[in-house]
Amino acid sequence: MSRLLYGLWCALGCVCTVNSLRVGVGIADVTGPPAEIAFMGYANLEQTGHGIHLRQFSRAFVLEDDDNSTRAVFVSVDAAMMGHGVRKEVLKRLQKRYGDLYNEGNVVLSGTHTHSTPGGFLLDFLFDLPILGFVRETYVAYITGILKSIIIAHNNLTPARMEYGEAELLDANINRSPTSYLRNPPEERAKYKYDVDKTLAQVRFISPSNKIIGVINWFAVHPTSMNNTNRLISSDNVGYASILMEKALNGNNTLPGKGQIVCAFASTNLGDVSPNTKGPRCEFSGKVCDQEKLLCDLPKERCFASGPGRDMFESTKIIATKMFDTAMKVLNQKGEDLTGPVGVIHQFIDMPKQEVPPYDPVTETFNTSATVGGCVPAMGYSFAAGTTDGPGAFDFTQGTTGTNPLWDAVRDFIAAPTPADVRCHAPKPILLATGRAKFPYEWQPHIVSCSVIRIGGLFIAAVPGEFTTMSGRRLRNVVMKASGAKRVVIAGLSNIYSDYITTPEEYQAQRYEAASTIFGPHALHIYLRAFRDLALALAQGRELDPGPSPPDFSDQLITLVPPVLWDSAPWGHEFGDCVKQPQKSYSYNDVVTATFVSGHPRNSVRHGHWFATVERLVSSADDAWTVVATDADWETRSLFFYSTRGKRTVDSPGVATDADWETRYTWVRNSKILGTSHAVIEWEIPVGTPPGTYRLHHYGNYKYILGGIYPYHGFTDPFEVT
Repeated sequence: MSRLLYGLWCALGCVCTVNSLRVGVGIADVTGPPAEIAFMGYANLEQTGHGIHLRQFSRAFVLEDDDNSTRAVFVSVDAAMMGHGVRKEVLKRLQKRYGDLYNEGNVVLSGTHTHSTPGGFLLDFLFDLPILGFVRETYVAYITGILKSIIIAHNNLTPARMEYGEAELLDANINRSPTSYLRNPPEERAKYKYDVDKTLAQVRFISPSNKIIGVINWFAVHPTSMNNTNRLISSDNVGYASILMEKALNGNNTLPGKGQIVCAFASTNLGDVSPNTKGPRCEFSGKVCDQEKLLCDLPKERCFASGPGRDMFESTKIIATKMFDTAMKVLNQKGEDLTGPVGVIHQFIDMPKQEVPPYDPVTETFNTSATVGGCVPAMGYSFAAGTTDGPGAFDFTQGTTGTNPLWDAVRDFIAAPTPADVRCHAPKPILLATGRAKFPYEWQPHIVSCSVIRIGGLFIAAVPGEFTTMSGRRLRNVVMKASGAKRVVIAGLSNIYSDYITTPEEYQAQRYEAASTIFGPHALHIYLRAFRDLALALAQGRELDPGPSPPDFSDQLITLVPPVLWDSAPWGHEFGDCVKQPQKSYSYNDVVTATFVSGHPRNSVRHGHWFATVERLVSSADDAWTVVATDADWETRSLFFYSTRGKRTVDSPGVATDADWETRYTWVRNSKILGTSHAVIEWEIPVGTPPGTYRLHHYGNYKYILGGIYPYHGFTDPFEVT
């Protein structure tokens, strides 16, 4: 900001600080391949994409201290998590444009942790295994969209100030491992009212003319309202909350991803936090259950949590709306000005090699007379049990501390743990010695990425995994004490994914979160010491050793995901032809239906262009149409069904038939051999739709049998809404 402009800002009575802040925001589509690719999160091989429920977006915030030109970038991405390979490639492309302005030290990519988006992008073998390996389409979609959002934010830098606000949000989250939480010291638990964090924290960036530029919200909840039967790409509850807030601030007619004001609902310490507020119940009998006690006794009856709605779609909407309403309440209240110098510090840490003093949560001090260390990565038996948000397979249960000779034999065939590994991870029984597995390449990371961003009085601790409620509370306390910060928030699932981080006390219970704490019972101690050092160095303006860089496996990646071979149109037709036209006239609550000759949706993710739109005629003289709904809206959905005989054959519980939805885009495979398919677009006309002339428009791309991918589109004949 120029000194003249800054002086005028102060003269007008706006809040002034010693440091002047510039902020740029950007949003871009990162939707991955919408069909035939497995989702990352539930590790369910059968959960492959069949379409789009809510598109994925990358929301970027570029921050600059205009006094010393220090920059920091925070990006919240509608994805399960972020991986080192994606971040490295984004940085490589940024540096081609801007030199060393953006680098490993000042860019943080944080995944929202939705479990309903395409996988195959993490480059660690265990994480890509349920997706059948590396998926270049997902990888490229994420890189391209994240890069675009940062470039937009870079180009939109403008003078700003920052305000902080918070509010209590109830009935939107529960602890899914309450017995583990109770293992923490009573003196520590007595400091907190709930067994999960109920505070929604918000940072908003405001222009000199008091206009909102962008908003980042943090609320501890898993985006698992959409359960593991879902087959539609979805940004889940936090993604929909972001869309609601952006629509509210940009205007309800603004299409998702197109507004100037960017609002993120980013991940934080959500490790043991579920949105399924009805709690775990038996699948068929409805009895209250627990995955440790196996109270569900009917054949193949699972114990899982749900709610608060009738189904996962309504539950997503309810939880998202609660977050949105609370965020808007905070936004409309007077905020705490935290504007000040921008700083950022980053360090790679080789976790198994660390020796640190343990942390006492009661006295909130480190015991310097003792040391504890990290373990080589390994997953415990209870990892395979899954959670009440998404139960696992076979006969695994949570809370398992014993072994099974059969599963140990399977484990040892893949990679056997050493006696030192077994001792280090105790009481975790090792199901997968992932740190010892080397074929075809590393199964889980040894080296993690840790960052702290400072914006005036706010410190953001970017962690490479899922901290449980109490783990996050301890981390916030350590960072605040070391830095002297007024406020501290945790940005979860950032830069590299290293599964869960429980407290040492919770680790003893060996529920899912503890079994997935890959560096052993003292992992949290290592993180607390690391973030204390980072926060202290940042507050004092010191640099730290950057640490060892993670290995690069990009030349060893494998995939078993088959490509799209070709598409063909039926005899006498072209791609985009409307082969079933709608009627001539409709009224409210009627359903408009049309069928088009289609190509495979994996041929192009169509970022910013959509597969289906509803359009209204605005000028018959110019044949001018305007888009009133797309496949990125909550009111719009895209569904894909597969068939080898030209009819729907999938009856997955993940396919919704809710009447609340306005539009539906269905992709039907007619013949895999011939490569023929068609798309069905439906629009249920909402009450209050302006009367006029409308049409349905279908877009896509087809793959020619002799090579090349080509765009097509087609639309229906006009029809009247009366």
